[in-house]
Amino acid sequence: MARLKVGVLISGRGSNLRALIDSCARPNHAALIGLVISNVTAARGLEIAATNNVPIEIIDHKLYPDRPAFDAALDASLREHGIELVCMAGFMRLLTDGFVEAWRDRLINIHPSLLPAFKGRHPQRQALAAGARISGCTVHYVRPQVDAGPIVAQSAVPVLEGDSEESLSARILAAEHLLYPLAVQLIAAGEITLAGERAVLSPTAQRNLATVSGLRF
Repeated sequence: MARLKVGVLISGRGSNLRALIDSCARPNHAALIGLVISNVTAARGLEIAATNNVPIEIIDHKLYPDRPAFDAALDASLREHGIELVCMAGFMRLLTDGFVEAWRDRLINIHPSLLPAFKGRHPQRQALAAGARISGCTVHYVRPQVDAGPIVAQSAVPVLEGDSEESLSARILAAEHLLYPLAVQLIAAGEITLAGERAVLSPTAQRNLATVSGLRF
């Protein structure tokens, strides 16, 4: 069976990118990382991609007059490389509604909270300020609204007494490194599908996600 060709958008260190590359390198994985695009020329994630012989492209947003022009360049590169699913992994740019709709149901993101709670910036800080006892991360399909869209998978992480934003962020990031690659594998294998604005998990997806999510279905 042909492997689903995935493009990854990054802006920084690329820790989720590394997790995705390592996962997709397994011979039985249903996805293949076909392109990494960074909008930051010095993003450390580019070194990870290059070391693993993944094609890279730098599309510096500062060289474009506006967001639509930048997004058009992103779109052109992804299509040129035959990308079928786009993963945002620490990509620090807001995408235009036009781009999001062009890649509707083929664009996913991971957010460090249990959506719909704590959307937007600094969700770990928001969780601590609210006195939350449980936080975590969410893989979701992207919609024009910020941190919205069908939820694919979630992983629960406890908020501990004495947690700082940094310590909670580190614990959530470790959960992301397990959840995101598994979600991509399950999407690529057809074990997660969309029915309107809901993601539907097959029994196989439910069993697999239970091993990393801290949840039982």
